[in-house]
Amino acid sequence: MPANLTPQYYAAEDKYRQAQSTEDKVKALQEMLAVIPKHKGTERLQGDIKKRIAKLKEEGKKKKQSKGFNPFGVEKQGAGQIVLAGYPNSGKSSLVGALSRAKVKIADYPFSTALPVSGMMPYKDTFIQLVDTPPLSVDNIPSGLIGTFKEADALLVILDLFTAECLDQLEGLMQVLQDREVIDLSEEGMIIAPIPFLVLGNKCDHREAEENMQVLRELWPDLEIIPVSSNGSGLEDLKQRLYQILNIIRVYGKPAGKPADLDRPFILRKGSTVLDFAAQIHKDFPQKLKSALVWGSAKFEGQAVSREYVLDDGDIVELQL
Repeated sequence: MPANLTPQYYAAEDKYRQAQSTEDKVKALQEMLAVIPKHKGTERLQGDIKKRIAKLKEEGKKKKQSKGFNPFGVEKQGAGQIVLAGYPNSGKSSLVGALSRAKVKIADYPFSTALPVSGMMPYKDTFIQLVDTPPLSVDNIPSGLIGTFKEADALLVILDLFTAECLDQLEGLMQVLQDREVIDLSEEGMIIAPIPFLVLGNKCDHREAEENMQVLRELWPDLEIIPVSSNGSGLEDLKQRLYQILNIIRVYGKPAGKPADLDRPFILRKGSTVLDFAAQIHKDFPQKLKSALVWGSAKFEGQAVSREYVLDDGDIVELQL
């Protein structure tokens, strides 16, 4: 099938050829992706453009990392890292403290958090890392903080339901994060590998919160906004949603002839196979692996499955080497 590329596409392609910097090349490629006719004849070309964008972004990220120390960088721990973003006094620190018991600094004045503070939130038999960050706004984005957002496994956007400005906060944060390519709100999906995110309406136990929440939902009907309070309201349900947004599963190992170790699960991405599980245990296991026995998602307990069997959350696996 012919591609039937448009003059707009060729103009964007010419920009790409003339671009000198990585940033300009990425922008040109994204423009090419936006204007390219969407049909079967261009599917391979679209895929190639997306690969080039991803490669250039990865190269750009490595260059930035080699330039020097980022004071806002946080080493990942636990089953996944979730970073919080919000305006001053939105209650980020209180939420992290309530969910993880981390020693965060809580104050009535803005900008009390100068550097990221992390805490480990227990969920079932895992720990999820929550990272409180310095506040941001459209006019105040600390250097290096966007990189911390992009490196996270997921993002929590925090709104203050106690203030009538919560709508402005939501619009401002969405715009900043979209412009900096942290999240993707576009229909075309132009941003490669955007960070999954949730929006929390914090301080939902205040009198004005319900009315403000209703306004937010009416004006942003396609956006999931979860009401919570660091005083306890909605926190248990939030823990489950945080686990879900990480898109991970827990898998337990079982040595042959011994009971499964149910205290220390292996954390894998959803869609992972027995082969992926074997690789996480030992780098040499994938080559030796013949099959596996699975308890949990299999049709019957201890069923023999192939190396390509897709595992589910809570599965117990005994490798057959």
